[in-house]
Amino acid sequence: MSRQAASPLRLRHSFDASPEEVFDAWTNPAVLQRWWAAQPSWDSPGCDVDLRVGGRYLLRMRDDRSGEVHAVGGEYREIDRPRRLVYTWSWQGSEGPNPGHVSLVTVEFHADGDTTIVELEHSDLPSEESADRHAIGWAGIFDNLARRVFAAES
Repeated sequence: MSRQAASPLRLRHSFDASPEEVFDAWTNPAVLQRWWAAQPSWDSPGCDVDLRVGGRYLLRMRDDRSGEVHAVGGEYREIDRPRRLVYTWSWQGSEGPNPGHVSLVTVEFHADGDTTIVELEHSDLPSEESADRHAIGWAGIFDNLARRVFAAES
């Protein structure tokens, strides 16, 4: 059975912060560790970032129930602070649905008054099923960023 690559996954989210603040949250390992997780109760045991074109990153998220750590890594292809970030994406380790598969993530940060609109495109995913799973994960990641980093102080 041949697999057909998925259409690019496109998501949008608004954050109550400047483009510089959102871009920095996306690229600063200490801040990434506060929010990088696909579920509300998950956490991150650590993120490594070498923020330069050709530099590599490794982001980890931990399932609070099983203790399993999911890690994704890749290489930065384009860095234009605070407007655009492009990097490869590959789940680390031999387990998972598509070991070794490399896809591409493009994140754009647009000022909109006092907020920032983030437009994310995740392309080259191996199947529509993979795109659906990634859409759920990205939604959780966006929610965690909003809640854990940019939540309004009460």
